[in-house]
Amino acid sequence: MRKLTHALLLGAAVLPLMACASMPLSTGASAIPVAETVAPGAPGAATTWSSAAKTGVGASYEAYVDGQYRDGGPTGPVSRVWFSLADGVLTETMYGLIHEAQIKALRFAVVSGDRLGIEGTDTVSRTEYLHTDARGRPLSPAYRVVTESADHAFEIEKRVFTDPDSNALILRVTITAGSAPVTPYLILEPHMANTGGGDRAQATATGLHASEGDVHLTLRPGQPFEAASAGFLGTSDGLTDLRANGRLTHTYASTGDTPGAVVLTGSLPTIAAGQSLTRDFVIGFGPTQAASEAAADASFTTGLDEVLARFNGEGDRVGWKDWIGSLTELPRMAEVATDGGKLAYASALMLKVQEDRTYAGALIASLSNPWGATVDATQASTGYKAVWPRDFYQVAMALMALGDKQTPLAAFRYLPQVQVDAETPGNTGATGWFLQKTHVDGQIEWVGVQLDQTAMPIMLGWRLWKAGEVSDAEMARMYTAMIKPAADFLVDGGRIGLEWNDRTITPPWSQQERWEEQEGYSPSTTAAVITGLTVASEIARASGDASSADRYQAAADDYAGKVEARMFTTEGSLGDGDYFLRLSRNEDPNDRAPLGENNGQPALPEDRIVDGGFLELVRYGVRAANSPSIVSTLPEYDDQMREDRLRVRYDLNGSPGWRRYGNDGYGENTDTAGNYGLGGMTPGQRGRVWPIFTGERGTYELARLLQDGTADPAAIDRIRQTYVRGMESFANDGLMLPEQVWDGVGRTPSGYAIGEGTDSATPLAWTHAEYLKLLRSLADRAVWDRYGPVAERYARQGRPSS
Repeated sequence: MRKLTHALLLGAAVLPLMACASMPLSTGASAIPVAETVAPGAPGAATTWSSAAKTGVGASYEAYVDGQYRDGGPTGPVSRVWFSLADGVLTETMYGLIHEAQIKALRFAVVSGDRLGIEGTDTVSRTEYLHTDARGRPLSPAYRVVTESADHAFEIEKRVFTDPDSNALILRVTITAGSAPVTPYLILEPHMANTGGGDRAQATATGLHASEGDVHLTLRPGQPFEAASAGFLGTSDGLTDLRANGRLTHTYASTGDTPGAVVLTGSLPTIAAGQSLTRDFVIGFGPTQAASEAAADASFTTGLDEVLARFNGEGDRVGWKDWIGSLTELPRMAEVATDGGKLAYASALMLKVQEDRTYAGALIASLSNPWGATVDATQASTGYKAVWPRDFYQVAMALMALGDKQTPLAAFRYLPQVQVDAETPGNTGATGWFLQKTHVDGQIEWVGVQLDQTAMPIMLGWRLWKAGEVSDAEMARMYTAMIKPAADFLVDGGRIGLEWNDRTITPPWSQQERWEEQEGYSPSTTAAVITGLTVASEIARASGDASSADRYQAAADDYAGKVEARMFTTEGSLGDGDYFLRLSRNEDPNDRAPLGENNGQPALPEDRIVDGGFLELVRYGVRAANSPSIVSTLPEYDDQMREDRLRVRYDLNGSPGWRRYGNDGYGENTDTAGNYGLGGMTPGQRGRVWPIFTGERGTYELARLLQDGTADPAAIDRIRQTYVRGMESFANDGLMLPEQVWDGVGRTPSGYAIGEGTDSATPLAWTHAEYLKLLRSLADRAVWDRYGPVAERYARQGRPSS
């Protein structure tokens, strides 16, 4: 839990609105608000997104109908609403497709005497799960969130979940006064149509409404508000009014015909000292105002206790409890955990929550906008609410590890939507490669070529085929439609002709490595390419294409035989000079060629930069864990005496952690403590520790332990206590695992503690996936991501076979 709440929820663009928070208020204004028709001050202030340090994300569980999302299945109508929580406040809430935000934040402002306290700015918070088993392991993503003002003037409990049979979000709220009476106000800041401007709003005592184009929301209170107002951000909104004198002196029925950044306010009755007030609120969404009202009203008609029971899957209802109960491997994976399995169950929920409910199998990276509190919201942005085939693969593999037999298969069948072919809009070049980043509907966002993202769909397909989830007949069809074009590209490459990208790709040289920043030969990318081609060869042979099978394996052999020659320096400037580079710009790893500038960091010779990508060679089976090139790189990767700029490993509160690579600039500024990119790209930016690498290292240590075919129980337990416990230590109180955690280097943003997730992105699906895959590997006493045909061919006796 944040001990001091930093003022990042609203962002720098609206700091003037927070200037008087928790300060004494002037008195003397009339207690009776002046009712007016249209709010002045259009279009309002510029706005940002919310903090990306989520302590909870949620959505309804929806069962597939023939592998797709359609109404009428065991869970009834499909709900397409997602929500997130940060600093005790409801933050980005999506309706429609998973990236289409409609709300920035909903919070409460509370007047106590002559002071105004605002949730998320003047409160501390904790997040809990509403529905758990006897061991405290979460069974659904329904939350109890409690905020308390720093001066103990009030406490607010919110119970948050969605209606699985309606496009609606439910908040059941109890506000308790401290030693003096308090008057609470609900403050809703819409961001309709995924932007923070262009909205219209209306307010009545029985409903708050906002819209942009053909998307609408209506907030229905269980009992009418005392007063309600619609205004423009920073000029005529209710919170600005409250900051002036602690009362709503004006109420506006609407924001009129001029669109802008709007805020809706509803006042609640004054609560006597020591007393509590409970109110229910339902936010409905729809293509019209009438549809959004009907969605909210439907939840009230059903009854909110029943809605929660359906959400959870209690009794004979089909809901989250049924899905998590279907995960055959989860119980034994949870037994390997060191926290009783709480994070394992939460991780399973997080991966399934972060799937679109229109495009089955569309698995996104995170329900967040990185450093959103300082990111302009006047333009639509997906942030991490999008498909990267690499993150996608990690999640699908983790779901397979859990025993989910449906979602990984839906994911595999989804993948052709994000593969480049002759019909891809605007494509004039090579085909077969997978797009860097897309919306869940396949809309192109980024078009860099990352060869691991083309290999991993092949790898996923092979795993599903070998598990019996994909039939021989379906695999033969997918081979022709998707796998052969991808494998051909991994052999031949070609000229790219899409949007800005006109480069020629010659595998295994990649235009971008797994961090999407540099071109060259990458150990992690090459490991995936070798693996993808090896299993593609087996698929091709089974599909009757022997000539392609031979060609794919020959290319894999060639790439595997040149791994060290291309990427392992024997004349490096670090340690004894023998180690894998993060990246080699050409086929000479000893020439000290400079890497490109990135994220404000200057170009440095490639031999000064190391990362953990070489461990992927072991994970997939391209190299044995005791391969000399692997073993000799570990000291450079682990060196904690190196200057902070180039240092990778940091042990935080006793848990080992690693940055992406030395000289990484994707993080907060060491000089100003500002968020990434705030104030421009400067050398002060610093990428922090990523919990993913604690899991990757644990997987490697298991592989090394298993090298001789034995597994000493005490050694296995050391991996659990070091790497499993380490990852668990990075989770927040909502059991969300972040992309990055604070490493203590440079000026500290307000509220960060060592090892705590930053505002980069939480929860990150890949981090949760890495944790689950480590648990599965330990439970199996075998590396989950290891590919038998690859290991048998290349990893014998620590060197590639001839």
